[in-house]
Amino acid sequence: MADEVKIIEDVEIENEEVSKETLGSADIVIADSIAPDVIPLVPLYDRPLFPKMMAPVVVGKNEQSQALLKAVESASNYVGLILAKSDQQTASQPPEEIQLPESMDDLYKVGVVAKVMQVSGTKDGHYMHMMAQVVERFEIKDLLSAKPFLRARVEYRHEKKVDNTDEMKAYAVSIINVIKELVNMNPLFKEQLGLLMGQVNVNQPGMLADLSASMTTSSGEELQAILEILDVKERIERVLVLLKKEIEISKLQSKINKRIEERLSTQQREFFLKQQLSEIKKELGLSKGDQETELEKFQKRLDKLKLPTEEVKDRINEEMDKLKVLEPSSAEFNVTRNYLDWLTILPWGVTTEDNRDLKKAARILNRDHYGLDDVKERILETISVGVLKGDLSGSIVLLVGAPGVGKTSIGQSVAKALNREFYRFSLGGMRDEAEIKGHRRTYIGAMPGKFIQAMKSCKTSNPVIMLDEIDKIGASFQGDPASALLEVLDPEQNKDFLDHYMDVRFDLSNVLFICTANQLETIPGPLLDRMETIRLSGYILEEKLEIARKYLIPKQLKAHGLKKEQVKLTKPILREIIDGYAREAGVRNLENNIKKIFRKSTKEIVTNEVKQVEVKKKDLPDILGRRMFSEEKVYKRPKAGVVMGLAYTSMGGATLFIEANNVTSKGPGFKQTGQLGKVMVESSEIAYSYMRSILTKKDESKFFNENFIHLHVPAGATPKDGPSAGITMACALYSLVKNQPIIKNIAMTGEITLTGLVMPIGGLKEKVIAAKRAKVSTLVFPSENEDDWKDLDDHIKEGLTPHFVSRFDEVLKICFPGK
Repeated sequence: MADEVKIIEDVEIENEEVSKETLGSADIVIADSIAPDVIPLVPLYDRPLFPKMMAPVVVGKNEQSQALLKAVESASNYVGLILAKSDQQTASQPPEEIQLPESMDDLYKVGVVAKVMQVSGTKDGHYMHMMAQVVERFEIKDLLSAKPFLRARVEYRHEKKVDNTDEMKAYAVSIINVIKELVNMNPLFKEQLGLLMGQVNVNQPGMLADLSASMTTSSGEELQAILEILDVKERIERVLVLLKKEIEISKLQSKINKRIEERLSTQQREFFLKQQLSEIKKELGLSKGDQETELEKFQKRLDKLKLPTEEVKDRINEEMDKLKVLEPSSAEFNVTRNYLDWLTILPWGVTTEDNRDLKKAARILNRDHYGLDDVKERILETISVGVLKGDLSGSIVLLVGAPGVGKTSIGQSVAKALNREFYRFSLGGMRDEAEIKGHRRTYIGAMPGKFIQAMKSCKTSNPVIMLDEIDKIGASFQGDPASALLEVLDPEQNKDFLDHYMDVRFDLSNVLFICTANQLETIPGPLLDRMETIRLSGYILEEKLEIARKYLIPKQLKAHGLKKEQVKLTKPILREIIDGYAREAGVRNLENNIKKIFRKSTKEIVTNEVKQVEVKKKDLPDILGRRMFSEEKVYKRPKAGVVMGLAYTSMGGATLFIEANNVTSKGPGFKQTGQLGKVMVESSEIAYSYMRSILTKKDESKFFNENFIHLHVPAGATPKDGPSAGITMACALYSLVKNQPIIKNIAMTGEITLTGLVMPIGGLKEKVIAAKRAKVSTLVFPSENEDDWKDLDDHIKEGLTPHFVSRFDEVLKICFPGK
């Protein structure tokens, strides 16, 4: 739409007419025109206008504006222009979106009346420009209406007449001189000065003050204060203050511009000189020197980084200056170059954007792992915190569990769920502190530690770093790596991690650390205290079956180049493999057995060109060897002196039989075998002493006095320790003395005291899983472990009957009913 320009009288108004009677009848003569005392108002949202100014006023082209223009026409083309207060100012909004003030509290009381000379439409047709000639000041006496436009009763305020004294001339000359000074400092004022000189002279101090104020960059509130002053002398003094402030701003701008121009000219000069030098070298056939090549490489890297501190910037600049003066053939050159290479390749301030979609993260975790609900829940909690905080700060998580339960692989899934890079290294057997904190650069072949290497490899400062086998970290004369880890795994310290090689601080606080361990006993206390421990228990048969079907078999089919229909592994066959060959807590042996089956199947398919290999139960011994786990045939029927106990080892939960036997001798005696640790030996002695204290009948005392009792815990080659077999040993001794077998299908765990109290134990979930693998249905636990039992998943507790006891006599009632 072309620009539309119309005289105000020609504008078509679609709304109902607003007559002069509606606006008011009282008239005032201003500049040979008649202005009513009731006029429509247009709020200004940036700065006020002053009398004798000509300026465009923008309004939206809508029904409201049409009604306003009609009212202006009815008011002899006069309109009131008044500044809205700061909390109402919305100058950045399009005119059609501005909410008009609805009360006097939203407006200043003093404004100006203006004669609308013409109205023009913009090309896009959205706005209207009113060209207004400002005439005189007014003061609002009453706001008559706010809709569809502002309408107010006003009183015109005339400037106080001043005598043309020498003082007033001096004020006027001062204003003109200040403006001339501004022109010298800022040429943009030159045009405004020309306009000013063409409109006023020293004999019109009031107009001079008004127009001078309008030239400044002062705020709307400051200019409104000038507008409200009627006394000319006072107004000129206030305007002079604003002009002086404008001079100070111009001086500051001049200094800034000069400084920027000097910097640009220096950079341009250096650029042209480098270009000339480069061309000269090309003409002479000279290649770049090693220093120049390396420095350019480092500079390109730095241009892409945001260095966090002045310390890092100063160190890099210092090393680059050093490299410029070193001979490429010197040893120091290579040391400095390698150091700069590390300084500039680290991801200073570079991070990947975290995934904050909980549903997506949960899908990834469930896709990659079966079970492990505690770990998944902890990761989702971390993401939830990040969503609320705006960032995912680093955390330290310790996963404890038997081998093969998925501790290491869960780290990769966590990295995928968070959309972060993943880096893993093993601490098992690490004995040198420098592996953690790096070597000093004075040594030949010095390198940064593992954490700085991880930052370089991941190219981001917020990866997921997995510290595998933290319970197997060592110590030697070269230092204690566990102590060096204290700084790394402390959220309060690792934001300023200092590597010996780098010798500048690097922020590790955004890293998510995941540590893994088989047991807690070998981890130093201060290190363990810095980590949140999550236990990963072993899997029962049904869980292993699902893991094999959903994860292990598809993975190994792909690894062996097989299709699903080429090998048939039914559920009964998988159950037999799990029960007979892979009863351990994890699934590593199960996966190895599946690999064996697929290797044999691949050979069968290639050799005999069969389309499908069906694995049957009778084939398993030929493929996997003889069954590794079998029913305990010896104790299929209970025997006096033999009781099943439950143990928790670094390999997970396990069942073990405690055997007690007697040999006739001339006196009492007690012996333990089976590679028992000191704590377990003491526990057996407590059980023996307690049995002697409660079995005091004549025949019972005679049994103890005339028999040497031997307590054995198979398997003899496996070390065992801990107090949790106390009630099991006591039951075995009771069964032996009474010559009465314990009831069928029962296993127990609990520490015993000399007074017969049953104390709580650890690893209850692992022990329950071990009992379920052994097809035991009745379990005896300390009463203080009842809450641990309630926390177990229902599918683990299914088919099991627990008994919770606080004293040993309760154990006897369960194991020997009727006694």
